[in-house]
Amino acid sequence: MATRRIQRTEESRRLLVAAAAELFAEKGYRQTSFVDIADEAGISRGSIPWHFGNKLGLLQAVLDDQLHAVLTAFDEQAGDPLDQVMDFVRLPAARLFITLLAEAVEDGSPIREQYARLHAALRQGVQARIPAEALPAGTSAEAFTVLLVGAVIGVHAQWRVAPEAVDLDAVRSLLERMIDA
Repeated sequence: MATRRIQRTEESRRLLVAAAAELFAEKGYRQTSFVDIADEAGISRGSIPWHFGNKLGLLQAVLDDQLHAVLTAFDEQAGDPLDQVMDFVRLPAARLFITLLAEAVEDGSPIREQYARLHAALRQGVQARIPAEALPAGTSAEAFTVLLVGAVIGVHAQWRVAPEAVDLDAVRSLLERMIDA
């Protein structure tokens, strides 16, 4: 009996995180309500504070889940670390990260701290996966990672707005040439 209750609790939590991720990516953090999330998940809205405490707690669970998915995708994909980072543009998490970034940069944003932690963890994850020999001579890993993650996020934002105007393969090729220069 207890095992079934634990499984239902874990499933409810998973459904809420998935629904919140989708809605935060679509509408943003501020425009998404507990009712929206509960309706999308098919679960009582009272479940959200029970599982996460508040909306920021749910956001943190979503960001942790999405960061884990991104870093796992990097680890599971063989090949050039730069290719792995550039492929981030096509991951579902990228849409969420871009949508939340637009809110996080505003003065007084309630999600700024969570986004800053996410961004730091993403940079650390990327940095750990790029070998030192792949860096341009005289470049610090920290500076390179900040530039690379910023470029990829910017490319994704442009691709979301006008996908027909962004040739991802050409961008990847240009970035590789810039790094090799």
